[in-house]
Amino acid sequence: MKIVIADHLEQEVISGLKQLGECIVTPPDLSSALKEADVLIVRSATKVTESLLELAPKLKIVARAGVGTDNIDLHACQKRNIKVVNTPNASTNAVAEFTLALILCFCRKIHLADSSMKNKKWIKKELMGTELEGKTIGIVGFGRIGSLVALKAKSLGMNVLIYDTKATSSSLGKTATLEELFAQSDFVSLHLPATAQTYKLVNARLLSLMKKTAVLINTARGSIIDEEALYDVLSKNMIGGACLDVYENEPYQGKLCELPNVILTPHIAGSSAEAQRKIGQELIQILKEEFSR
Repeated sequence: MKIVIADHLEQEVISGLKQLGECIVTPPDLSSALKEADVLIVRSATKVTESLLELAPKLKIVARAGVGTDNIDLHACQKRNIKVVNTPNASTNAVAEFTLALILCFCRKIHLADSSMKNKKWIKKELMGTELEGKTIGIVGFGRIGSLVALKAKSLGMNVLIYDTKATSSSLGKTATLEELFAQSDFVSLHLPATAQTYKLVNARLLSLMKKTAVLINTARGSIIDEEALYDVLSKNMIGGACLDVYENEPYQGKLCELPNVILTPHIAGSSAEAQRKIGQELIQILKEEFSR
């Protein structure tokens, strides 16, 4: 098996993959490397388009080292009988923890305290924070990550509202309509895949329902939010703020960078040492199973 690794993977993972076949790691000329490839491994940087697949006549598997497959043309793969696999479980805890880290950072103004101290300013009154206990978090999308965020939020004494097209009840919280969730939550956390149905789901109408103090958190996919509508409500202080780790176009350098009531991070929710090891282990196991068939 010839395996082309297009994006960065930990060395430990590459060593494991080399036991499965010949590996070409981040080749300078991807098109040339794909000519003999049986497997293509990507993260989020490489876009697996139909034109890219045309360069790989022998390709059997496209493996996404991560959760989403929105950077892969699934229809084009299906037409060519190329199997698409991913590692949906590996980064679940990392993203759930990061979601709550963003909320805690925003509420206790840790980011502002850090920058003020580094600017040799000792300010306290301006950094008055709020506590999470007793507040309501609305979780949009109640899969692996969303349900784990709910569990961790409950342990902090938070109330949980849930919106999911498949979830009808849960011991972790109350189900609600999307409109009820946006109107009643102190924090709205998004945990949905990027699909045609979720594209710009969070629009001006939903944002207008949020409390003036409410905070929107997105560690899922940037395309879920209408960024222009979000900028509008944030710039007018119509909601309390936003914490964003993902964007419709990455790397992001847009207008949201100008606003003080936003915490922005560069798509790192799943970037923990533990998650990277788990991704590697899950990826190797999946490929072993595929090769043995």
